[in-house]
Amino acid sequence: MRLLSRALRAAQGFRAAALPPRSLPAAPVGGSAAGRCPPQPRRGLSARPGLEELFAAPPLRRLLEARAQGGGGAGPELAARVQRLREKEQELRETRELARQDESEDFQKLAEREIASCEEEIAELKQQIVLLLIPSEETDKSDLVMEVTAGVGGQEAMLFTSEMFDMYQRYAAYKKWKFEILEYFPSEIGGLRHAVASIAGLEAYKYMKFEGGVHRVQRVPKTEKQGRIHTSTMTVAILPQPTETRLQINPKDLRIETKRASGAGGQHVNTTDSAVRIVHIPTGIVSECQQERSQIRNKEKAMQMLCAKLYNAKLEEETKKRNSARKIQVGTKGRSEKIRTYNFPQDRITDHRISRSVHHIECFMLGEEMLDEMIQTLREYADYESLMEIISENEKNNLS
Repeated sequence: MRLLSRALRAAQGFRAAALPPRSLPAAPVGGSAAGRCPPQPRRGLSARPGLEELFAAPPLRRLLEARAQGGGGAGPELAARVQRLREKEQELRETRELARQDESEDFQKLAEREIASCEEEIAELKQQIVLLLIPSEETDKSDLVMEVTAGVGGQEAMLFTSEMFDMYQRYAAYKKWKFEILEYFPSEIGGLRHAVASIAGLEAYKYMKFEGGVHRVQRVPKTEKQGRIHTSTMTVAILPQPTETRLQINPKDLRIETKRASGAGGQHVNTTDSAVRIVHIPTGIVSECQQERSQIRNKEKAMQMLCAKLYNAKLEEETKKRNSARKIQVGTKGRSEKIRTYNFPQDRITDHRISRSVHHIECFMLGEEMLDEMIQTLREYADYESLMEIISENEKNNLS
């Protein structure tokens, strides 16, 4: 980019022949699942909440100086990014100054393109710096166990729960994750009372952790004859799956029981003791599975669910001790927190944690681009909030 400034100065000095303009990359054609969904605009890096203001403020500059000097274990990578950012910002200032000095049409076209390119790289560098400042969570690389449960609203809540479970199964396919059903209890009219699934893949928990909480639906149920809008709810719980090194369970602390499976399943049901129930005696946490015909497979799945529950309980306790006075803007990811509303009459989805609404519910429920974009936005806000806490802590240390 230093060549840019020299080129601009050369053009300014001797009015060389017009430079051929560089062709800009074509805008991507917005595709959509099944060809039914409109293109969804992607949020640019510079659209992160308050990022420009943060980088212009003294507190973040002081934090970067402290980290660049070796504080906080940031290492040379952060220092290199900060240095590169300063160089690009200086280059941008020089280019703008040159553009103000020469108002010729050819010169302005060249300057506009180079300014846009410079601003894009600056935004990218700021994004990289933020990610280097924010420590990754221990569980971000984990697989997970997802539980969905119908809430208020009777059969309509169960129908919505079934639709949500299908949406997450499609999202797992979209992200190329492995999706395995551990428990599935359908209702009489095609809904879903409760289900558990394991999801495994690259950064699965890092994305899915923002989906935990109460999801609310507002629509006219299929069983409603007078056309009244009903409000129903369902709950999603996202539990990170621990590795053996993160969670040790003493076999003596477990009580394993077998029983005959119940519900639909043909002659096999009620004839063999295939259902497995495991109780963790010290905590009283219970896990059971009757999904498979094999008692061994049911025991494996029940153990997988129990480990996730115990690990989640351990993490929640650690979080309470560490952040007893903290209120997380994007939510606690708890079961009781209303996080999103799906309003079918208005064709609108609203995430209450970030006060963001999007339209086209049918496309959102496909579990592909629109859901992924919403989760990406939640991650941006979570990163922003973490950065604010790190800056605040650094300022306290400077005062002490």
